[in-house]
Amino acid sequence: MTISAPTTARTDDRLEESAWWRTAVIYQVYPRSFADSNGDGIGDLAGITRRLEHLADLGVDAVWLSPFFTSPQNDGGYDVADYCDVDPLFGTLDDFDEMLAEAHRHGLRVIIDIVPNHSSDQHPWFQRALASPPGSAARDRYLFRAGRGPDGSLPPSNWQSTFGGPAWSRLPDGDWYLHIFDSTQPDLNWRNPAVRADFVDILRFWLDRGVDGFRVDVAHGMIKAEDFPDYHPQELLPLVGVDPTVGLTKEGPNPPYMLQEGLHEIWREWRAVLDEYDGDRVLCAEAWVEPLQRLADWVRPDEMHQAFNFSYLETPWEAPALRTVIDDSITSFESVGAPSTWVLSNHDVIRHASRLGLVTPVPQGEGLGPRTAPLVDPELGARRARAASLLMLALPGSAYLYQGEELGLPEAVDLPDEARRDPSWFRTAGEKYGRDGCRVPIPWEAEAPAFGFSPSGASWLPQPVAWAPLARDRQRGRAGSTLELYRAALALRRRHRLAQGSIRWLSAPGDELLMLRNNGVRVVANLGGEAVALPPQRVLATSAAPGDASAGAVIPPDTTVWLEEDA
Repeated sequence: MTISAPTTARTDDRLEESAWWRTAVIYQVYPRSFADSNGDGIGDLAGITRRLEHLADLGVDAVWLSPFFTSPQNDGGYDVADYCDVDPLFGTLDDFDEMLAEAHRHGLRVIIDIVPNHSSDQHPWFQRALASPPGSAARDRYLFRAGRGPDGSLPPSNWQSTFGGPAWSRLPDGDWYLHIFDSTQPDLNWRNPAVRADFVDILRFWLDRGVDGFRVDVAHGMIKAEDFPDYHPQELLPLVGVDPTVGLTKEGPNPPYMLQEGLHEIWREWRAVLDEYDGDRVLCAEAWVEPLQRLADWVRPDEMHQAFNFSYLETPWEAPALRTVIDDSITSFESVGAPSTWVLSNHDVIRHASRLGLVTPVPQGEGLGPRTAPLVDPELGARRARAASLLMLALPGSAYLYQGEELGLPEAVDLPDEARRDPSWFRTAGEKYGRDGCRVPIPWEAEAPAFGFSPSGASWLPQPVAWAPLARDRQRGRAGSTLELYRAALALRRRHRLAQGSIRWLSAPGDELLMLRNNGVRVVANLGGEAVALPPQRVLATSAAPGDASAGAVIPPDTTVWLEEDA
């Protein structure tokens, strides 16, 4: 049994809550794939505005928008050519202002991406650098260096791009420039005071328009070692969306292109800027950092407010491992007075409805496609994804959702080669499928063109025909659907103040169960292969499929339930 969520819309009263980010559920919108208003097959700001009612109805507290800035779109908008304008693909600044005002009317805060590690090679800063001589002030905004070897024909270091191939490209005048990502994304020089000053101005531009905060892209990589030493990685973290030859060591010295001295000073400067504004504006770090105690250093009281808990995202579906990462997360973040920030999916990783169904692991960053699709058990993935989401939403702190996970969307694994857009697909000559499979436009209406994504039926990536039953209009109001599970869980999370609570582990029979208590709710997650007896308390929510006849008496495998504790 799953209760139904209330249908009353929330008002902007919630915008008055103090430190809202400590407990918020924040919904990531990838604008290109959310809703298209003009029929060109690409989602836009006006489309987002028209669909905000869905997010208010879902019960989230805020929206995070992936980049919509002026961009050549070589990397899905993460190659920014103008940080203070909207790309015509997505609309205008007026469209943004309308979307922001409408979100606030629905009681939704809005966080936007900021991409400070690199710009587009089409940005005026880089174009001026190309037109200036080696050693010039214009080139000092980026990381230009002379090459090695007698004639400078060798790269300044052996660093590799996260998308494959060398991280250095040479200009006709002999200078090399660094690009940890694509060659069209030159890295900025964060040791240059002019760069720092410009980004403070960019923050103020959007804060003055009323945004509620920023998600900081590649926050861990903005400063590089000054001498650009060669790097020979040993044990690497399995970074999602990153080449396995490029990563962070769990022990030992930092890679020279990540976690360098000076990052915390930037965050303190940015935090001071945000603190000048009312409304409790927020900074959230995309920082691939381990161990968790080290990540907690990023969210000290004068630095970031939040940092994504990617350790949780990467934890296997095993009870002991999950208990350990939950304990470590809460302990680490509480030690600096910060909340844990839970996440299971985003625009860079395999959707957890497929990732949790992998019968054989796939290296992070490889993506899924025709060669690897047989490694996924779709039913297992869907079942585990519902259970994992219900477990996550029972934990104290903040949580991020990725668009479409409330519909149970899996990874799109059958994209034709000619449709792919991810730079990693091209830079590895098709060896890696990359991230396109998690970025396919989401389905709204089962019988409409492009499932309601676009009035013309166009879609910049093809949508799987099998997604029709997952469309929002097929799930809204249908008891037991994944959408109704999310709506119920978010309503219960608020009613029982689970985000403000604290957990206490309960004794569980066997090592395949997780049992905990949080603010009068008992949470039982069965990660094993056998059903277990259902405790006698009233069921508040269950991830079990409605067709599972045994769910009334037992907790089926790969299922989470919330139970009401006796008063």
